[in-house]
Amino acid sequence: MVLGDKMGSYLGVNLGFGFGVTMGVHVAGNISGAHMNAALTFTNCALGRMSWKKFPVYVLGQFLGSFLAAATIYCLFYTAIIDYSGGRLTVTGPTATANIFATYLPDHMTLWRGFLDEVLVTGMLQLCLLAITDKGNNPALQGTQALVIGILVVIIGVSMGMNSGYAINPSRDLPPRFFTFIAGWGTQVFSTKDWWWVPVVAPTLGAYLGAIIYLIFIGSSIQREPQILETPSTCEDRRTPVLPKTTSHPPVTSSLTPVSVSPDNRPSVLSQP
Repeated sequence: MVLGDKMGSYLGVNLGFGFGVTMGVHVAGNISGAHMNAALTFTNCALGRMSWKKFPVYVLGQFLGSFLAAATIYCLFYTAIIDYSGGRLTVTGPTATANIFATYLPDHMTLWRGFLDEVLVTGMLQLCLLAITDKGNNPALQGTQALVIGILVVIIGVSMGMNSGYAINPSRDLPPRFFTFIAGWGTQVFSTKDWWWVPVVAPTLGAYLGAIIYLIFIGSSIQREPQILETPSTCEDRRTPVLPKTTSHPPVTSSLTPVSVSPDNRPSVLSQP
């Protein structure tokens, strides 16, 4: 935006957003499951797919990363922002720049229409993510999940992101909003149309509803293999292997040759996703 129409476009913003998510999945996929969205993290906990004790840790990491990303962008494009805005950091008006960092409602949208928009868009995100990763359905090919998820974000942004800026993630909207408050945009980042709370609440509600709709109308109709029951004491989340309990037995003398079993060969019970 601040570099002019010839050096950017709405499509370019969406491509950057989507493939940024792809890179995030590649970087943290095998570390944390690439949890970059507080609404999706909440949904995983609410559905019992992840321990609640991980929720504050993940969200804190997401908020810190988003805040630092906003600070990085501000420093990188500081001169362009000042030149474009004439040195006045504003939230509304023809030279507003706060919407570089967080979402704001356009004039044609009301608060509650924007709320419903965020619920719907985030619900679609969560529903499609479950389809992409559901091994019992028609998941993305192994190794392509990150790319497919990035394409999904681009599709959502291009087709349904114009109304409210498709926050779809409390972690990518609230921390940068705090940064702009500190950096000089002032209290208007929170007071303008009283919008600030919607990108926090609506995506969380939308993600949960999207997951429920998938599980009821799609997941329930998929024939699955029998699953082994698990309890919170034996498994933190769906991705953690649980080793079978061992019981002590009296020593038995055997004429058979002892066989050494390495930990890599020990049987384990993998929880189904």
